[in-house]
Amino acid sequence: MATTDDGTRTTFRGEVKSAVTPHASLLVLGVLGLMIAFITSYTGAFHHPEPTDVPLAVVAPQPARGPLVHTLDQLPGSPLDPHPVASERAARQQIADRTIDGALIVDPRGTTDRLLVASGGGASLSQAVELIVRAAEKAQHRTVRTVDVAPAAPGDSRSLTSFYLVVGWCVGGYLCAAILAISAGARPSNGHRAVIRLAALTLYAVAAGLAGAIIVGPVLDALPGTFVGLWGLGALIVFAVGATTLACQALLGIIGIGLAILLIVILGNPSAGGAYPYPLLPPFWRAIGPALPPGAGTWTARSLAYFHGTAVTGPLLVLSAWAVGGTALTLILSVFRKKGAET
Repeated sequence: MATTDDGTRTTFRGEVKSAVTPHASLLVLGVLGLMIAFITSYTGAFHHPEPTDVPLAVVAPQPARGPLVHTLDQLPGSPLDPHPVASERAARQQIADRTIDGALIVDPRGTTDRLLVASGGGASLSQAVELIVRAAEKAQHRTVRTVDVAPAAPGDSRSLTSFYLVVGWCVGGYLCAAILAISAGARPSNGHRAVIRLAALTLYAVAAGLAGAIIVGPVLDALPGTFVGLWGLGALIVFAVGATTLACQALLGIIGIGLAILLIVILGNPSAGGAYPYPLLPPFWRAIGPALPPGAGTWTARSLAYFHGTAVTGPLLVLSAWAVGGTALTLILSVFRKKGAET
């Protein structure tokens, strides 16, 4: 038996019911489910990185080109997706456009070929391509010399700065939205409050994008590229994630925070192509990564830093879709909830 503050006696069972309500128990079970999903998603994505169908250009004299492409295409496990290219210049352009991840340039006058890679797009992928091509060349009694045509910056260890920057922006986006909602109830009570929260999120997104760009640029000198471009990208990522979180909260209340974490952290981060670019990920994560904010953001940040801003239209459209969709859903649900309360 125990005694409460007002002097009344209560049983241990009563104390447990008072300390852990049924609602709290359901939330704890939800957290347990998120934890299990987190472990499953990260372990599933990272436990056995294996290259699959990595786009590779092959520049070789006409008599040897076809057989070489066929040999590389038939490697066990299909690690490469080789295709012939007419010239080294064309191959370099395709790397710059981010349509391929490497190019093998065959020297017809010797036995040492060159492999062009771009570690700025992902050091782990460049290393995997190098190992595969080197082994294949060795079997043909040839050697290969690797040339990095878009190397990661000295302060960007293994080209991971872009990924960590985007993860930070994503965390800031959903935490800001969660605080805005929880501070006055998990669901917006009306359209006006939703508009105010979205306006506050906009100001926060601009500040967060600026802060991130300053840290990785002037402060740490960790990531090259356009400062204004990174600032704008950061603002878009933060707002897209924040608006999505507000929409989840408007739909499900406090449980919506868990849904946002599921989308952004549990599914989005391991599939973003950060630690392991898309060709190294299992099929499920490779498929969903480009459609989620962390993946779209990481791809765009690397393009801005190392590829002169090429191949960013699709990822920017993905981020814009999350931003517009989250905003629209937040406003619509808030208006309908207000009308439902009035009837």
